Amino acid sequence: MNNEVSAKGLEATLKSADTEEWIDLLFYRPIGYRWALLFRHLGVTPNAITIASIFLGIAAGILFYYNDLLINIIGMCLLVWANMYDSADGQLARMTGQKSEIGRILDGVSGDFWFISIYVAICLRLTPEWGYWIWLLAAVAGFSHSKQAAMADYYRNVHLFFLKGKSGSELDNSVQQRELYLSLSWKKDLVRKTFLWFYTGYTHSQEQFSPAFQRFFAALRAKYGEVYPQEVRNRFREGSLPLMKYTNILSFNTRVIVLFISLLVNLPWIYFVFELTVLNGLLIYMICQHERVCRHMYQNL
Repeated sequence: MNNEVSAKGLEATLKSADTEEWIDLLFYRPIGYRWALLFRHLGVTPNAITIASIFLGIAAGILFYYNDLLINIIGMCLLVWANMYDSADGQLARMTGQKSEIGRILDGVSGDFWFISIYVAICLRLTPEWGYWIWLLAAVAGFSHSKQAAMADYYRNVHLFFLKGKSGSELDNSVQQRELYLSLSWKKDLVRKTFLWFYTGYTHSQEQFSPAFQRFFAALRAKYGEVYPQEVRNRFREGSLPLMKYTNILSFNTRVIVLFISLLVNLPWIYFVFELTVLNGLLIYMICQHERVCRHMYQNL
C-alpha cells in the first residue's frame, strides 16, 4: 500500500479533523490504523480489541501501586498500548462497518475500568502515608473526572452532529433513551436494559449541564424539523470549533501526561489535585463558553 492510499485510508477512519487532538493525529491514530489493518487481516473484531484494551489498562493501573520507577514505567507503556487499541477498535469499526450497540457499551466503559484501576492502585500506594484522606481526595477527583469526560464527549458529539448530521454523531436524547429503556423487558433484555438505565442517567446529566443548548436545540427542531439550514450549521460550527481543544484536554492525553509526570517524581497525589483545580477550571470555562454560543444562536433564531 503506497503512502497516498494509506493516508486516504487513515483519514477515512477518523471521526473528524475538527475533533481530533494533535497527539492523536501524530501518534495514536496512525498507529491505531496500522493495528486496525492487522486485526482486519487476522479477522479480529472491534469488540475483541476493546476487551484486550480493558485488560491492558487494568494491568497498567495495578503496576502503579508499586513504589518502583521501572514497574511504573512498564505500567505507563501498558496504558499507552491500551489507548492504541482504544483507537484501533473504533478505526476498525469504521473501516469495516462492524458497529454494534454492545461495541458502543464496551468502548464507553473501557476507559472507566482503566481509571478505576489507576485510582485504587494510587490510593492503596499512598494509604500508609495519607491514611483514608487519600481515598476522599480520589473520590472527589474521580467524580470530577466523570463530569469532565462526560461533557467533553457531549460537546464533541454536538459538534459532529452539526458538522455531519445524525449519522456522523452519537448525540442522544435522554427522553428517547428512557422510552427505549421502558420498552424493554428485564427478563428478555437484561444486559441492554441495564446499560440503558445507566446511559439514560448519563445523558440526562449531560443535558442538565447544558440548558442553553437544550433550549436552542429544541427551538431549532421546532422551526426546521430534522433538516437544518447549512447556514445555521456553519455558524454553530464556527462557535463550537474553538472549544474542541478543551474537550480534548479534558479527555485522555493531557491527564495521562500529568499522571505520568506525577509518577516519575513519586508524587502521584499531584494527579488528583490537577483534576480538581486545572481540569475543573477548564470544565467550567468550556461550559460557560458553549452556553454563550448557544444563547447567541437562540437569539438569532
